[in-house]
Amino acid sequence: MAAIELRDLTKRYGDLVAVDDVSFEVDAGEVFGFLGPNGAGK
Repeated sequence: MAAIELRDLTKRYGDLVAVDDVSFEVDAGEVFGFLGPNGAGK
């Protein structure tokens, strides 16, 4: 069973598309992380 579920996420800053149609699931007990430079909006 998914502890976190994300479907079809799109994030825009003005005309800039930062995230386009992202979907994922994180199951209970699973380790998940976002990687990127400082100031990247994680």
